[in-house]
Amino acid sequence: MINRLLDVFASFQKHKVRYIVIGGIAAVLHGVPRATFDLDILIEATPDNAQFLLAALTDANFATAILITADELIAHEITIFKDRVRIDVLTSAPGLWFEDAWQRRIAMNYQGQKFYVASKEDLISSKRAAGRQKDLEDVRMLEIGTISGEA
Repeated sequence: MINRLLDVFASFQKHKVRYIVIGGIAAVLHGVPRATFDLDILIEATPDNAQFLLAALTDANFATAILITADELIAHEITIFKDRVRIDVLTSAPGLWFEDAWQRRIAMNYQGQKFYVASKEDLISSKRAAGRQKDLEDVRMLEIGTISGEA
């Protein structure tokens, strides 16, 4: 899935979007073996950052990004962009405060492209707060990795 998002992450970098990958992809990147078919990101919910995000998505050929304004995006807890891949943009997430998570974010690289992922501790906190069965299973797997010494 990450290889299908490299241009999106490059565009996020180019437009200086403040975002953190959360959800299933973050769990996979932290070692949870499961399939996921969308990208969940938590953004800094400011008008400027929302505008940066929309410009980045437009540059990455997400036509749906022109259908919403920055103010509309930050007025909603979640906005879904579904073009060639699905990206769920969250302005808030259970158990996470953006600014704290931003300070603890992990910069990862894939095929030379940098992107930001929630720390394992923040991901566990968010998934535990969400409380869905699949999230609690991810928490269990993430904690097993932590207990066994994996980072």
